[in-house]
Order: sequence, then structure tokens, then C-alpha cells
Amino acid sequence: MSFQLAILISGRGSNMQAIHRAIEEGKLSAKIAVVISNQAEAAGLQYAKNHGLATKILQTKPKESRQDYDQRLQSLIQKYSVDLIVLAGFMRLLSPEFIQAFPQKIINIHPSLLPAFPGLHVHERAIEAGVKYSGCTVHFVDEGCDTGPIIDQRVVPVLTEDSPETLAARILKEEHQLYAACIQKIANSQLEFKDGKVILNAFPK
Repeated sequence: MSFQLAILISGRGSNMQAIHRAIEEGKLSAKIAVVISNQAEAAGLQYAKNHGLATKILQTKPKESRQDYDQRLQSLIQKYSVDLIVLAGFMRLLSPEFIQAFPQKIINIHPSLLPAFPGLHVHERAIEAGVKYSGCTVHFVDEGCDTGPIIDQRVVPVLTEDSPETLAARILKEEHQLYAACIQKIANSQLEFKDGKVILNAFPK
């Protein structure tokens, strides 16, 4: 039985595409059970359809609460019996109730070296702060904003001439490699929790 993924997107889903390519190239032993978007016009949906992946659109209803939306999302995901929920540019904050329904089964990728620069406008803030290095972080999702246990990180230099766009592009290349690698480690049971932190093991259990 392959390791089943639900991938949530709101836009082009470039990390979703990278995960799919890693599977196709034999670098990731997993299967994308479904790609879910809260935006009907998300460009990533077309990529998913073009490659034969199951897609679902779950838009917010007028005046719908976050909890009510997340209940619908939870019910949809549970139909697929997935092993891991992968956030790939999903532009919604998940409710505590949703997160608690899938303990240690939701991961996200963030374009900074957390805990530095959580939230939005990450690259602008990194350049303004004058940091010499930035990067990306894959972490489990908890009730906070980008505060969950860190799985792994990649580092890139911040160059003097960088704009937010050039820094974002450099980091995105690392994101595309790191996310699939982290999913593979989770599928291989190569990590454990200790004192609220993730410990990576070199070899599969």
C-alpha cells in the first residue's frame, strides 16, 4: 500500500508539481490521492488534471465560518484515507479543530528559516533585516502561524543585489527538493517526536 497524500493548493501549486515530478521520477515513494483547492481558478488544478490526478474544488460559502469550512474540508479528506496532508500554497489558516482531527499528519513549507520571518511578505522582510542567509522550512502544522515542529530546512545566501523576487526564486528551487525529501522521510518513519521537537533518523525503521 503506497503512502497516500492529499495536497491542498490555492494557486499554481508549484510545490505540488515538484512532489508529483519526484513521484514520477522514482525519488518519492508516495501517491497523490487528491489535490484540493479552495480556488476554482487555481492554475495548479489544470496541471493536476493534465496528469491524471484526482481534483476537488472546495470554495468558501457566503458568510461561512472557518470552522464550518474546515468541517467540510475534513469530511472530504477523510473520504480518501490519506496518510499525510500537504499544504502547498494553501492560503487559508486552518482551525484548531481541523488540526486536532489529523494529529501530526499535516505539513507545510515556509520560505524562511523558521522561527525567523513567519507569516507573509517573508522575502521583503529578510532583505530589509539585512540577513545574510535565508531559506525554507518544512514543519508540522500546529494551532499557531508557522510555529509547528520543524522537520528540516535548506539554506540559501541572501545576495547584496537581491530583490524579493530573485530571493524567492532561489529559495523556491530548494523548496522543490526539500518538500519531497521530507515526505519520503515521513513515509519511511525516519522521524520521531521528543520534547515537542522532531528528531530525524538516518535510516528507515
